[in-house]
Amino acid sequence: MNKITFKLLLALTILVGATVEAQTNLFEHPDFETIAKDHKSIAIIPFSAKVSLRPKQMKEITAEQLKEMEMHEGQSIQTAMYSWFLKRRKRGKLLIEVQDPNTTNAILNKNEIDLSVTTPKELATLLNVDAVITGKFETDKPMSDGASLALGLLVGFWGTTNSATVNMSINNAEDGVLLWNYNKRVAGSLGSSNDQLINKLMRKASRRLAYTK
Repeated sequence: MNKITFKLLLALTILVGATVEAQTNLFEHPDFETIAKDHKSIAIIPFSAKVSLRPKQMKEITAEQLKEMEMHEGQSIQTAMYSWFLKRRKRGKLLIEVQDPNTTNAILNKNEIDLSVTTPKELATLLNVDAVITGKFETDKPMSDGASLALGLLVGFWGTTNSATVNMSINNAEDGVLLWNYNKRVAGSLGSSNDQLINKLMRKASRRLAYTK
C-alpha cells in the first residue's frame, strides 16, 4: 500500500467516524428546568434493546437466547446509567435521588409489568417517582460483558461493537409529558463496556440536563 492510498483510507476512516458521531439529536422541553425544580426522585427503566447479529450467528442461537441477550443488554444500560448518576451525586453535581435499579425491577416484576404497553406516566406512578427515564438501545454486537460472553460461548464470536444507537427520554410523572430526549449513534471504538458508552453519551448531554449542576 503506497503512502497516498494509506492517507486516503485514513481520511475516509476519520470522515466516516465523524459522520457516525455527528448523528446526535437532543430535545429539551422549554419548561424542563422549571418543572424539574419540583422533582425529588426519578427511576431508570430497563432499556428496550435490539441486537442485530450476522445471519450466520442468528442460525446458531435460538429466539429465546437472543431475547435473553437483549434483555441483559437493556438492563446493563439501565445499570450503567444509574452508575453515571451516582458518580455525579458523589461529586455533588446531582440535584435529585435516583431509585436503585434493583428496587425498580423488583416492583416491575412483582406487578408483572409489560413495558411495551405501559406508559411513562403509569410507570412513574407505580414506582412512586417524579419522572422516569426510558430508552431504546440498538447495536450490531452485544456491548455488556455478560451478553458478549454468552454470544462468544454460543457461536464462538468475540469482538467489540461496530456501532450502537441510544434513544433515551425523560417523562414527567404528573402528566406524562416528554421533558427531554437524546438520540445518539456512536462508533464501536468504545469497546464492550456499556459504562463507557453511557459516559460518552452523557458527557455533552448532561450540560442540558436539568437534574445536574
